[in-house]
Amino acid sequence: MSEQKKLSIHEDWVVVILGGLIILVSLAGLLLPVPVFSWKSTSDLSTTVFSAGNLQNIGLQFLFVIAIAIIGAVLTGRSVAANLKTFPVVYILTMLALVIAGNDTIKYYGLEAVIFSLLIGLLISNFFTLPEWFKSALSTELFVKIGLVLLGTGVIFSDILKNGSLGLIQALVVVLSVWYFAFWLCKKMKIDDELTMMIASSVSICGVSAAIATSGAIKGDSKKLSYVISMVLITAIPMMIFMPYIAAYFHFPQPVTGAWLGGSIDTTGAVVASGSLVGEEALKISTIVKFSQNVLLGIAAFVISIYWTYTQHPAGQDKATKPTLKVIWDRFPKFVIGFVAASLLFSFFVPQETIVLVKGSLKNLQGLWFALAFTSIGLETNFKDLFGRNSKKPFYAFLIAQGFNIIVTLIIAFFLFK
Repeated sequence: MSEQKKLSIHEDWVVVILGGLIILVSLAGLLLPVPVFSWKSTSDLSTTVFSAGNLQNIGLQFLFVIAIAIIGAVLTGRSVAANLKTFPVVYILTMLALVIAGNDTIKYYGLEAVIFSLLIGLLISNFFTLPEWFKSALSTELFVKIGLVLLGTGVIFSDILKNGSLGLIQALVVVLSVWYFAFWLCKKMKIDDELTMMIASSVSICGVSAAIATSGAIKGDSKKLSYVISMVLITAIPMMIFMPYIAAYFHFPQPVTGAWLGGSIDTTGAVVASGSLVGEEALKISTIVKFSQNVLLGIAAFVISIYWTYTQHPAGQDKATKPTLKVIWDRFPKFVIGFVAASLLFSFFVPQETIVLVKGSLKNLQGLWFALAFTSIGLETNFKDLFGRNSKKPFYAFLIAQGFNIIVTLIIAFFLFK
């Protein structure tokens, strides 16, 4: 046991190491071929998705990510043997989700692989009893935080500034106003502090990623995080489908519609799908606005960690005692350093031609780590436990805050983009 402690490194630092390793390996020229999951008919499955070449690419990808997962297990002091047993199962289930999401009809409606990863995991965990050793071996937070670090490689400051400083202005105004309203509402409804912080961040910033980042910043309960993620996904789908038609019915200009969609819908994939239903200009602006909100993710996690330390965990027993810088640093989510470093690296130091070469592989790996994490979340979550231990008040608060978000974002979009 003492030897394991000596080998153990804080998970957030491990995430920075692993995310940095993946980025450096990619920049060095070791680019994994991106597997193909797109298909229209069952015949396409055999000729493309399940072709020998594509299965080989899936196998190479498996070897790479399981190697990263094992290194993570060693550095965090977790059982390597247990990870070798659970990771292949999680990977296979995730591949199934990717195949389902690759169908043309599914892609048309913008349903992302992470949704099916979560659903597959939930179906298994709710209809079958999984052994505790299996659940305890799942590395959900490790996977999702690696994905968040890789997400930083796609947040290019120069592109956002060049294509739309208005998007940054909207993102800042929306995030501040919606976050405060959601926070105030949850307090009024007497929702516990952890759920309050995760709900406020997920509604105002960027959905799932913000909820995870906030949970990391406050060292939140994983069950509560699953609850918030479920709410985000439940509301994202109808918003993605109906908002473009509402905009068309009222004849909103494309720039306004794009800014509205990008600022309101919580997941990037859903933003792209809904923007595509409107038109090219709406798609471009919606993407810029969503990326602008992603820029604020690291800043928000940093601010939230300081706020949480001062209000919830003051140094000593005296509530009036202010925490030291060491306490703040200890509670700061270190994976945010990886996210910001990756963004700065790709924004100012990596040549554009290199970004073009590596972005496809890194984007694929980012999506894969998120999908693996959502499969794991599903496998460790039971609906009876999830909704039985939480009242309906957080869900009602989330819906009201989301409605406020939709209205405020539309008003600001008209003011800035009409």
